[in-house]
Amino acid sequence: MNEEKLLSILERVAAGRVKPATAVRQLKHLPFEDVGFARVDHHRALRSGAPEVIYCPGKTVKQVVGIAAKLVKAGSDVLATRAGEAVFKALKRRWRRAKFYEAAQIAAILQPKRPKPVGNLLVVCAGTSDIPVAEEARVTAEVLGNRVATVYDAGVAGIHRLLANAREIQEANVIVVVAGMEGALASVVGGIAGCPVIAVPTSVGYGASFGGVAPLLTMLNSCAPAVSVVNIDNGFGAGYIASVINHLAAGKAR
Repeated sequence: MNEEKLLSILERVAAGRVKPATAVRQLKHLPFEDVGFARVDHHRALRSGAPEVIYCPGKTVKQVVGIAAKLVKAGSDVLATRAGEAVFKALKRRWRRAKFYEAAQIAAILQPKRPKPVGNLLVVCAGTSDIPVAEEARVTAEVLGNRVATVYDAGVAGIHRLLANAREIQEANVIVVVAGMEGALASVVGGIAGCPVIAVPTSVGYGASFGGVAPLLTMLNSCAPAVSVVNIDNGFGAGYIASVINHLAAGKAR
């Protein structure tokens, strides 16, 4: 942080030369902490409502722990996505409250005092093989302060399984739909729901699914107008976007 700039802003607020709202807008651009291999953005929560998230692939365990240490010191929650056992064990050795969500491959270090979860966010997935991506979305949304319900293994091959949860679908503020194969589930849910639907194509499927390209194209071409799409296997992105929508719907701006 540029301490001189921060003190200057606070002094002007105290002297009545700058309105508090103006000071907050200025502070949104400060600070980041340069640790050599990363520049940790401590004010991201102030700007966007959620702290910086650590994407683990491509980082060493030492780098992940180093970034986490800076976030914890600043009083932020830590969310580390695509984290393996080695990352979690290293975090657990340093912070006993660290948790590992195995299916989601997410490690988290959460502050002891947390606000009550808000809203009504629903995660739906087509098959059991899609659960890891659905869990990434669920855990992300829960860590970000949302009340989350799930409907798993409810694909179109047995559509009565989905229709049995029609009430939950119609009452949700936002729905994340996770599906591989041909990806038809998102359009079906979009035709039932009265809220935004965030579709997540997965790489689950036989050869002609082309590693998730087939469901991605199906979802992009959905005839249900309230369906939007994130990238293949991007459960984190879907959970984050759903969180923003759910907080707005619940009247709790992030």
